[in-house]
Amino acid sequence: MISAGEFRNGVTFEMDGNVMQVIEFQHVKPGKGAAFVRTKVRNVITGSVVETSFNPTAKFENATVDRRNMEYSYEDSGLYYFMDQETYELEPIDKSVLSDGFRFVKENMVCTVMSYKGKVFSVEPPLFVELAITETDPGFAGNTATNATKPATLETGAEVKVPLFIESGEVIKIDTRTGEYLSRA
Repeated sequence: MISAGEFRNGVTFEMDGNVMQVIEFQHVKPGKGAAFVRTKVRNVITGSVVETSFNPTAKFENATVDRRNMEYSYEDSGLYYFMDQETYELEPIDKSVLSDGFRFVKENMVCTVMSYKGKVFSVEPPLFVELAITETDPGFAGNTATNATKPATLETGAEVKVPLFIESGEVIKIDTRTGEYLSRA
């Protein structure tokens, strides 16, 4: 059990059947009335963020979120298979659990699989990946008055915007959180 007075950034706890994580907290002691803890918490399963206040003596059940590094193996009819790097067991994960950044993941990449009480609720791809461009239009000299970009298709099938000087076959670095081109690899 954890009390609201013991909240710190990153603490996970159960509230109303949901798993919440403290993003920000502030202990408030007003001149009149009782002290309270003002918090901003994120539901780790749905991702929604809410601001709320708690009595410092309010008790909550600790929630332990399991984070495991697993290697993406293959996809078969809507199920994505990940291999545990310690036991070499394959674990099927439904497509609905995967984040938008998963479109940049190719086979044999290591991802972070998060679960609570054995139920997988999120798969985080690596923050940065290096992928080859399979198709893009040729760039034209003199088109660089502004930060001009063009669409490019990556080896995973994802489409990103790249600068005009990037050609097909080049390997580039992508930020999976935003889907933005960072640099040549």
